[in-house]
Amino acid sequence: MKKNIINAPDLNKTRKRNLAQEVRIIYDELVVPDIVQKKAPGLKFLILTYGCQANVRDQEVMEGMLLQAGYTKTNNIKNAALIILNTCAVRENAEQKVLGKLGSLKSLKENNKDLIIAVSGCMIGEPVIVDTLLNKYHQVDLMFGTNEIKNLLNYLAKVYQNKEVVVAANDDNNDIVELLPSTRLSSFKAYVNIMYGCDKFCTYCIVPYTRGQQRSRSSVDILKECQDLKARGYQEITLLGQNVNAYGKDLKQDISFGALLKSVAATSIPRVRFLTSHPWDFSDEILEAFLEYPNLMPYLHLPIQAGSDRILTLMGRRYHKNDYLNLITKIRLKLPHIAISTDIIVGFPNETDQDFMETIDVVKKVRFDSAFTFIYSPRDGTPAARMPDDVPYKTKSQRFISLVNELEQIIEVKSQQYLGKTVKVLVDGVSKNDPEMLNGYTEDNKLTHFKGPKTLIGSIAKVRINSAHIHYLLGELDAA
Repeated sequence: MKKNIINAPDLNKTRKRNLAQEVRIIYDELVVPDIVQKKAPGLKFLILTYGCQANVRDQEVMEGMLLQAGYTKTNNIKNAALIILNTCAVRENAEQKVLGKLGSLKSLKENNKDLIIAVSGCMIGEPVIVDTLLNKYHQVDLMFGTNEIKNLLNYLAKVYQNKEVVVAANDDNNDIVELLPSTRLSSFKAYVNIMYGCDKFCTYCIVPYTRGQQRSRSSVDILKECQDLKARGYQEITLLGQNVNAYGKDLKQDISFGALLKSVAATSIPRVRFLTSHPWDFSDEILEAFLEYPNLMPYLHLPIQAGSDRILTLMGRRYHKNDYLNLITKIRLKLPHIAISTDIIVGFPNETDQDFMETIDVVKKVRFDSAFTFIYSPRDGTPAARMPDDVPYKTKSQRFISLVNELEQIIEVKSQQYLGKTVKVLVDGVSKNDPEMLNGYTEDNKLTHFKGPKTLIGSIAKVRINSAHIHYLLGELDAA
């Protein structure tokens, strides 16, 4: 099959991009190409999403576009005429899962020549991945990056009409398209993008390359979306951005993330959250928002990544250990009951025992409520991937185990503080492991299981905690 390379990933070009380039906001309605209009009715699609909340939101937009074009959604992969793998590139194991899934789809393609297999998301921003797919995974018909979602139907038209493999990694314009249809995967919890891309360029991170430069949405459009969700009965909104508290720094008008946060909270939707914060951009105005609006949930994800100043400098994080610790102290003085989670990378190139112990020292001092921990995974094309590394993987694994053990001891103690207390839980659904149990999250983001009627799903329930564990709480409905 012939190949149509509309735009290939180019990390050097992305790295040298003009950060002052103006963002265009486009309000055009979706246009469905004629050939897609003819083919879509009667065809079913399935999107498999890997990775972060931003990818989930991307799935919702793609589903909205496909439904408007006339496709029907299915959860049965064998019935799908279009399968999209919506991918993550943050760590190698996420990529390996996708490649493994593509391998398993090969037989489906052999038995159904009309099946369209597409790969979208952050992996398509990596040249090595696109080359691998083109040369080894001939079952793939379409590859498109995160900035190319707006063109999904046009690219499907090219696949149908020209019987060609289409590659559109990421165009280099900074358009924000506001009127794309979307379908929400939940009827009571919603993700709201407030910005796209990232300008931080941490040395280990591929995201600034795969998602492009920072582009903040208009606050008017964000508030309109939030008000619509409130009117539709949504109980919780999570504002999304790669570095969410850098919102507005690329806009000409003077609006900060703290000001936006207050405006969203002022809609009076029951719960407001945001992900993910960067310590460099955390302001006093954000703390003021928490103090002013009780519907801002008392939970903050604030990645430290490492505790060593030397490693933080190599990572390009723009702060030192004491900067982070001082920020935590300020936050807890004003918000003593807030839960704080973090990200920590173990085994960054040439990390010493002393560097690692500095990270353990941060863990002991901060006493995180939860943490996402990773062994460093080099991403091809990032500066860190070119750094020499003299630390054996066995040593990295041992450090990782030590870190997890330290964190779990702290989290277990903190979890015991919930015993006997009544918490408010937004009920997500039925537990995967026990159909008799419901589950959901407390205001401070603690997973909670309890018995109750399914009619509670989508509402906020009061639950009295009678058993506390490292990763979850167990309780019963509070009749009071």
